Amino acid sequence: MSAERIRRLVAMPAGLAVVLGLLYLWVSGQELDSIERRTLNADYLVTRVTDHLWLTVLATVLVVAIAIPLGVLLSRPAARWLSPVVLALANLGQATPAIGLLVLLTMLFGVGFGIALAGLVLYAVLPVLRNTIVGIQQVDPALKEAARGMGMTRAQVLWRVELKLAIPVILAGLRTALVLAVGVATLATFVNAGGLGDLIVNGIKLNRTPVLVTGGVLTACIALLVDWVGGVAEEFLRPKGI
Repeated sequence: MSAERIRRLVAMPAGLAVVLGLLYLWVSGQELDSIERRTLNADYLVTRVTDHLWLTVLATVLVVAIAIPLGVLLSRPAARWLSPVVLALANLGQATPAIGLLVLLTMLFGVGFGIALAGLVLYAVLPVLRNTIVGIQQVDPALKEAARGMGMTRAQVLWRVELKLAIPVILAGLRTALVLAVGVATLATFVNAGGLGDLIVNGIKLNRTPVLVTGGVLTACIALLVDWVGGVAEEFLRPKGI
């Protein structure tokens, strides 16, 4: 592994560690009142970060389980006419403001973790779905014909040629969806689903700057971290020669 590649891999985690260290030093130097101490303690922060990560990861798993198979289906010639309709419906989820989407779901189904999860999935499904369709459709037809000429079945061409060559595009969409999920997950606090949004909202409502800054910095660090993880996945899962 080259030195440049190693530098790219370690630069982001090292930078985030420095940011979190500076945040800890800044908060430690503040004179916290009783309200701030109840929020800015290890147990509370670990619980909120865990809730936030769990919501993000579960939403991403559901997005992958829904968007990639659906994208593969819509890339088939027989179903290609459905692509504009399905993409238009997926666009509705992302075009609607995230808080408005959560409010609508809450009015229909109530509050809770499941509502926040559904909102995240609806909001983050478009990048993965669109990139799956585009990634498969941009594969050179000559490569598919060559694979068929070697005796591969249609299913083998899909799995061994089309999906393999589409991996970089699909991973780029998944990377976008991850960052979107981290940001939108802060709104889960409005439907009683926890997460780092609790810190941000409490900091605003109670006018407690250390609480607000801590919630904002932690959310930004998680977003940057998952973007870095997505970049590492792209680096190692990209087919050789692409």
